[in-house]
Amino acid sequence: MEGYILIALKSIAVYVFIVAAIRLFGKREFAQLSVVDVVFILLISNSVQTAMVGDDSSLLGGLVAAMALFLMNFTFKKIITSNKSWSKAIDGEPIMLIYQGVLKPAGLREASLTLEELEAAIREHGVEKMEDVNLAVFEVDGNISVLSENYRKISKRRRGGHRIIGNNTA
Repeated sequence: MEGYILIALKSIAVYVFIVAAIRLFGKREFAQLSVVDVVFILLISNSVQTAMVGDDSSLLGGLVAAMALFLMNFTFKKIITSNKSWSKAIDGEPIMLIYQGVLKPAGLREASLTLEELEAAIREHGVEKMEDVNLAVFEVDGNISVLSENYRKISKRRRGGHRIIGNNTA
């Protein structure tokens, strides 16, 4: 029984480490997963598996590790939704990128975005020029929200989203 408690504790430690690493290295990468990102996630999960279960490759050992991860995830979600300061520490805060058509360079740096990426996101929201944007915000989930036309037109799209152009239906 104590071996399974150790598996649970190691799984929780790995979970906390991964959450902290993602927070440290930024959420930008998870707004749009590329092939490189998927491979990275798969390799991370494979590399920490042994750290969690050790030599125990039994079904019960795997289930204990999975249950510890589920419980830790549930606990983190409860903490985030019930405590604003913990939510800011774990998820971060939205970052203003543009206000009243004026670029906020500090926000761009903090979000680790290039001007070209921001301009592409603005175009994805159907706004032609940066000067026409009332407010652009880098959200805590890694997406960019854009408000334009005196806040009447509000759009929020996932970065890298695709629009279907034309009527080419099969």
